[in-house]
Amino acid sequence: MLTALVVDRDALARRRVAGLLRLGGWQVREASDAEAAHRVTASSDVDLVVTDVAGSAGTGPAMLRRMRRDGSRARFLVITADPTDEARAEAITAGAMACLAKPVAAHVLLDFLRSRTTGPAAQGDLPEPHGPAGRHDDDVDAALMDRLHGMYLAALPARLGAITAGTRSGNAPAVASAAHTLAGTSGQFGHADVASICQAIAADARRGVMAHARVEELQALAQVS
Repeated sequence: MLTALVVDRDALARRRVAGLLRLGGWQVREASDAEAAHRVTASSDVDLVVTDVAGSAGTGPAMLRRMRRDGSRARFLVITADPTDEARAEAITAGAMACLAKPVAAHVLLDFLRSRTTGPAAQGDLPEPHGPAGRHDDDVDAALMDRLHGMYLAALPARLGAITAGTRSGNAPAVASAAHTLAGTSGQFGHADVASICQAIAADARRGVMAHARVEELQALAQVS
């Protein structure tokens, strides 16, 4: 299994990208800033680094150049809310494969990575990037999203279990993290009601509140979504 490192100061945005990568079959590490990212790459090999350049704090091209100088052989992918020509050029100069617009849609991110890696997201059980002869890109996108949605549903019981277990044990950080992740992926696949209640559970957990009633509601809601 290939390993990705997602670097973003915005915890929700970071977990959203991490969740999409996990659905695509990646093992994912997370870091909120450049120093945390360097600690990860110093202690373990990663195959991909996805970083946001917004807000700077050393998490953009400068961080990538330092990683390369330190011997990292990972592929780099930059995302930004403002993908100007200058930002794209700086990212490519720093060694990034590309600079994509943020927020990155599920099919864009995983289809992009599948076409440039040999990892789980690139396996033949997903549609070809441009589809076989006679198929339209829209058909390929629909097939890919169907596949990803199936992976989302398969992972749902474990994600619900993590939220429930964390709530019962009073582990607020674990609940907030699990709920944030599920909120991000649920929103990507059109389950706005699940995403909304997960966001509420995460917000409560950040205040140290274990929202047992909301978790029960989430369990019931997820069964019919």
